[in-house]
Amino acid sequence: MRLRRKPWARPELAACDFYVKDPPSYKGKWREFFGNNNPIHLELGCGKGGFISKLAADNQNINYIAVDIKSEVLGLAKRKIEKEYNERGIEIKNIRLMSQNIELIDNMLSPEDSIDKIYINFCNPWPKTPYKKKRLTHGKQLIKYKKFMASGAEIWFKTDDDGLFKDSVKYFEENGFIIKYKTFNLHESGFEENILTEHEIMFSEEGIPIKFLIAEYRIELPEAACNGTKAKEDN
Repeated sequence: MRLRRKPWARPELAACDFYVKDPPSYKGKWREFFGNNNPIHLELGCGKGGFISKLAADNQNINYIAVDIKSEVLGLAKRKIEKEYNERGIEIKNIRLMSQNIELIDNMLSPEDSIDKIYINFCNPWPKTPYKKKRLTHGKQLIKYKKFMASGAEIWFKTDDDGLFKDSVKYFEENGFIIKYKTFNLHESGFEENILTEHEIMFSEEGIPIKFLIAEYRIELPEAACNGTKAKEDN
């Protein structure tokens, strides 16, 4: 469904303290920008902010970067974050909103940023073959994420689309990720750390099972480096 234009969104975002106007200028400097060494988690396609507002408010010891390309939805996310934090009586310090084409996400993040977790919730499935490379879980994108992910970092991925989910499992495995957890029915799985999104509620009410996985990425040290480390330990 096409979101109606919201004339207030851009002015509100421009005046917002936690909206980042020029994300690429902070590439390699996100920890400095947050002002601490807390872990950094990233949501790709934050939409109206229902997920990230609750997650960030629940975890004040983690820094969150929430990305979407449309100012209309970012404006709604901004308001939802403010409402969530105000209701809890806490200051908004650990979250940043920004507009960025996710296909160019590596323009705003580098290895120095060392992202510990990425959330991808209900992204466009792009079912037709010519457009599958646009999927946020496609190998083309995973290669970019690996550039700024810490060793042991995870991608948490949710979708309603069977085809996208099955293909995504293959994408992750082909690109060196380890599937730590996988379910074709999240709400019946017993997984306890789930936070509902707007799309998730809608699809669940329609009787569509939610698919979910956790994929871990580990940076493999060169063999020479591994041997050097072992030799040092043996001495």
